[in-house]
Amino acid sequence: MPEFWLRQDEAQATLQARSRLEEDVELDARLERELADLDALLELALEGEEVVSDLGREVERLEKKALETEIRVLLSGEHDRSNAIVTIHPGAGGTESQDWAEMLTRMYLRWSERSGHATEILDYQEGDEAGIKSATFLVKGDYAYGKLNAESGVHRLVRISPFDAAARRHTSFASVYVYPEIDDEIEVQIEEKDLRIDTYRSSGAGGQHVNVTDSAVRITHIPTGIVVSCQNERSQIRNREMARKILRARIYELELEKKQKELQAVEDSKLDIAWGSQIRSYVLHPYRMVKDHRTKHETSNTDRVLDGDLDEFIYRYLIHRGGQKRGVDHAEARKS
Repeated sequence: MPEFWLRQDEAQATLQARSRLEEDVELDARLERELADLDALLELALEGEEVVSDLGREVERLEKKALETEIRVLLSGEHDRSNAIVTIHPGAGGTESQDWAEMLTRMYLRWSERSGHATEILDYQEGDEAGIKSATFLVKGDYAYGKLNAESGVHRLVRISPFDAAARRHTSFASVYVYPEIDDEIEVQIEEKDLRIDTYRSSGAGGQHVNVTDSAVRITHIPTGIVVSCQNERSQIRNREMARKILRARIYELELEKKQKELQAVEDSKLDIAWGSQIRSYVLHPYRMVKDHRTKHETSNTDRVLDGDLDEFIYRYLIHRGGQKRGVDHAEARKS
């Protein structure tokens, strides 16, 4: 047993795996206890006790917890438990798309709040008139990446424009990219000669999102063309560190995509991002509907979705993705 502790990396990985198994066992026991409590409430209701309202609340709460548990079971990827780095860019269309990108940013920040995930704004570029030119933020917590990875792709909005004096209907696009926050122990080779680092004064009016000192940092990775920036911290050193962290995550994700061609169906939402290939539509006029084009799941409660109620969409996508992966596996098995 002493030799186990000599191999610190392996020991740490084993302890983490054990901790996760213990969490799963405890979760199973807790759900069983809560289900027993629900059965007891049901018996009291059948006996005529005034517990119907309590019963309804418990059923709703347990249904939500069961959904969260099922999502957790579906997340078994290498980095599904990691924090998530989310980047949002508007498409063509100027103010319309920039406003839509800001609406999406708010939606994901609200989802994070509702899900108990902490967030940290890393970069926030305000639009010229309204909305944003781009936003990057970190979502912290178990399974943040596994869940939000379902949101990678192009999102389409149809509405009566608040910026059009003629009150015409407009269609706007914005792209969402989600990357796992890569542990510092995972090696990603980045050569200094491959980097162009620029510093600049942050744009916007300051406030809660950005500062107005000359500390903003933009890093361009010349071989891949990846550009990342960070301006949230007042220290140029901290902004540089965070920009490098984002760059490492994006390069690592790029390498994963290259190495996992056999899982093309799983990664389609990320690899096929292009204007017109939207994964989800949000229609606010002439009717109200949010529809995911991958799973066909839809709802007319657009306000609730835009306020961050995304769990059902995430769950349906994970089920859909699991079915696609099994199809790929079966096809490969038949070939062999």
